[in-house]
Amino acid sequence: MEASVMNNLMIGFSVALKWQNFLMMIVGSALGTVLGMLPGLGPSTGIALLLPLTFVMPAEMALITMCAVYYGAMFGGSRSAILLNIPGDGAAVASCFDGYPMAQQGRAEAALAISAIASFFGGLISAVAFVAVALPVARFALRFGPPEYFTLMIFALAATAAISKEELLKGLISMFIGLMLTTVGIDLQSGVQRFTFGSAELQSGIDFVVVIIGVYGIGEILMEFQTLRQKGETHVRKKFGRIWISWADWKRCWLPILRQTPIGFVIGVLPGAGGTIAAMMSYNNEKQLSKHPEEFGKGAIEGLAAPEAANNACSIGAMIPMFTLGVPGSGTTAVMLGAFMIYGLQPGPLLFQHNPEIAWGVIASLFVGNVICAVINLPLAGLLVRVLSIPPRILYPLVVGMAFLGVYSINYSAAEFLLLTGLGLLGYFMKCCKIPTAPLILAVVVGASMEQSFRQSLLLSDGSSTVFFRSAICVILWVAAALSIAWPFISDWRQQRKTA
Repeated sequence: MEASVMNNLMIGFSVALKWQNFLMMIVGSALGTVLGMLPGLGPSTGIALLLPLTFVMPAEMALITMCAVYYGAMFGGSRSAILLNIPGDGAAVASCFDGYPMAQQGRAEAALAISAIASFFGGLISAVAFVAVALPVARFALRFGPPEYFTLMIFALAATAAISKEELLKGLISMFIGLMLTTVGIDLQSGVQRFTFGSAELQSGIDFVVVIIGVYGIGEILMEFQTLRQKGETHVRKKFGRIWISWADWKRCWLPILRQTPIGFVIGVLPGAGGTIAAMMSYNNEKQLSKHPEEFGKGAIEGLAAPEAANNACSIGAMIPMFTLGVPGSGTTAVMLGAFMIYGLQPGPLLFQHNPEIAWGVIASLFVGNVICAVINLPLAGLLVRVLSIPPRILYPLVVGMAFLGVYSINYSAAEFLLLTGLGLLGYFMKCCKIPTAPLILAVVVGASMEQSFRQSLLLSDGSSTVFFRSAICVILWVAAALSIAWPFISDWRQQRKTA
């Protein structure tokens, strides 16, 4: 088995190190780092805006570029957190706790350096773990039929919707909105028009790329404009000394990095958990394990290293269920799943059999891309952070223009501008009401295949719903879905008992 894995990995490196793919890795890593720095423009928004541009790329190049944007954004998300106390995305929230105090104490160089170093080691260790588990998980997934895939998607949606008890109802609302959007258009089996309201443009359904760009891209920009109006523009430091850490700092950080990387990786594998949970959990764990917990929140360098390692590990862990089962592990990988659909690829065990050069090329690119990100984020950090000084009133309209141009390039239909605007307002409304958008995006991406798996299962069983409980895999997934919904309540009850 080891020989097989190594042979496949060598095939992957031969794909990843082609000059075209290597160049796109550099471009994607740099673009992802910049997008990660800019508040509101996280990896999901960046990949959503990139989707239309990948139509002219080969499949492996497009996926390698998207992965580079993803982990590049994980590297860059902490830059604005450290310098401005404004996280680039949710996964960088924990980096504010000690990163910004370090910058206020005149240690911005050490903070920028350790965030890049911890991200590098977190990503590299997780890439090794990815190689170790990818084939076993893919072989296990060969046992999945339509009933198993349907229950797997139910579990993924439940886990995404039930991230916390407070957001459970909002998460379910978001999920149902996404499922409703997938029913628009002509039903493939019966030929009946559903929710088209007599519009010829809606007969082919709502393109998931339009949904992704509208909800993530336009919705985020509208939200950022509101924040800009309320708080005004912030100023960023532009000049730095040597961006590096001392030996004493490294001695404090290497063990937290090694401890919290596996936690981030495992959380990433769980559908719906995401980098924010990984970063917060690793920060709290490290604070409990530290000999000096009173320093946390006041500029403890290990309080920055731990969440940075965890959120990069989480980003790679989230790709495992997408590649091996066809179920995204995060909102960003849900957007990436759209690229598979564009190229007619079926993520899952058959991807490793029918398209090994694509699957292993992307896996090999994780190793190369993490090195590229480290090179970009250490020597060039002082140059890159100047992007934060671009006035938002100039930057955000450019992003909106790119979004409309990208949507028009899909079908060359101006009617989709109305859809994009409506979905952007929907995304803005959801953010104002603090309704999570990840369940909606996941539902839009998996909704059609989920409906087909449901119908195929009923055809196989002559209409009997017991088909969804006949295999052990289905039963386990139903139990896991129920626990995903119930766990926040169980956790709350245990906390109340402890307090009592």
